[in-house]
Amino acid sequence: MDNRVRWILDVDIRSYFDTLDHAKLREIVSQRVQDGVVRRLIGKWLKAGVMEAGVLSYREQGTPQGGVISPILSNIYLHEVLDKWFAHEVKVRLKGRAFLVRYADDFVMGFECEEDAQRVYAVLPKRFGKYGLNLHPTKTRLIPFARPCHRQEGSKRTAEQGKDTFDFLGFTHYWGKTRKGGYAVKRKTASKRMSRSLKAINQWLQSHLHLGMREQWDKLMQKLLGHYAYYGITGNAEALERFREVAKRLWHKWLDRRSRRRGGMSWQRFAELLERYYPFPPARVVHSIYAAKS
Repeated sequence: MDNRVRWILDVDIRSYFDTLDHAKLREIVSQRVQDGVVRRLIGKWLKAGVMEAGVLSYREQGTPQGGVISPILSNIYLHEVLDKWFAHEVKVRLKGRAFLVRYADDFVMGFECEEDAQRVYAVLPKRFGKYGLNLHPTKTRLIPFARPCHRQEGSKRTAEQGKDTFDFLGFTHYWGKTRKGGYAVKRKTASKRMSRSLKAINQWLQSHLHLGMREQWDKLMQKLLGHYAYYGITGNAEALERFREVAKRLWHKWLDRRSRRRGGMSWQRFAELLERYYPFPPARVVHSIYAAKS
């Protein structure tokens, strides 16, 4: 991330996959696909009915829920609405540096100048409204994100004082101190994602009490290693360790509830089982920024 960027525009599109305009989508697709057979096939996907509670309905907006074509069509749509517009019409009119990072319908913009950020913030709802899309009024926000040593007291950022972090793709982004005493953008697991993942583990354990310990452990390890594979980035070790420890406590809780031993599953007995038969892999960084730089 460019260190000169001082403002982040965190955008949330309201019900994106449910509000895509079919007419405009067909128009955009026709610019890329000339084969009539393919275009008719896409049209059939869009017209496909949805069965809910035994009732078949046909939607005039949005892409098929769970359809394999939905991510492709949605990316094509946003590429026209956002990516090309930002690259060819917005950036050339800005005074300072700016960037756009998008994954599916999640995206953030970074700006060097507050004036540029405010201008784009004001025009963005009009741009999306032209294509039948709406921005969430409370989740879309402009965030001051200057390096701490560059912040000035009494500036226009007072309204957002203390809120200079943002969540993107499951991570909370914030400025933190480096080992050498400088500042760098760091990332940690977003609290909502952490809670959601642990809640899913708790529910799975509760509904699978009938399984043997080995089967439960195998499944837990899949969940734990999967969590490491995504969230195991440089600087996030503390959140990974916290996830590991809470997952361990949840397993003990449900084993204790089903245990027929007198006194249930004690922590001493549980610790012995973990050490001898069911070890929990330590939290580890899978994606290192230092390895990427080298």
